[in-house]
Amino acid sequence: MNGEAKGLTHIGASGEAHMVDVSAKDDTVRVAVAEGFVRMKPETLAVIRDGNAKKGDVIGTARIAGIMAAKQTSNLIPLCHPLMLSKVTLDIVEEPDLPGLRVEATVKLTGKTGVEMEALTAVSVTCLTIYDMAKAVDKTMEIGGIRVLEKSGGKSGDFRHPERV
Repeated sequence: MNGEAKGLTHIGASGEAHMVDVSAKDDTVRVAVAEGFVRMKPETLAVIRDGNAKKGDVIGTARIAGIMAAKQTSNLIPLCHPLMLSKVTLDIVEEPDLPGLRVEATVKLTGKTGVEMEALTAVSVTCLTIYDMAKAVDKTMEIGGIRVLEKSGGKSGDFRHPERV
């Protein structure tokens, strides 16, 4: 176990936090997909869709914010490795049944550690930006459902959320 608490790779035997040494790991292609949503009033969704938000292009701005956030994950989450991401995409789609916007981030690199945290950070900041840009219209918006949908690469293998369609 190399002096680490069972199952907790960032905590030593004495309980001290440390960054995991990944230098001996092989570089592999790693991809993670995460999702979340912003639920809102139908009228708020219409304002965003029609481009009438006072702060400007909500979806475009939120997409850029999410990409920027993915690249800054190691500055936000303690013990995350700084990574050279090769791809970050954000899909923001209208879901009338919520009603609201569903956000999906895909993050990719070739490296020694996974990109789940980068995908989750991208989704979180995208949703927060949507809220920020539309809060003047609807303060009752709800952010939720943030989770990893799938990941591939690395020693632990592939994962696909059981609810992934």
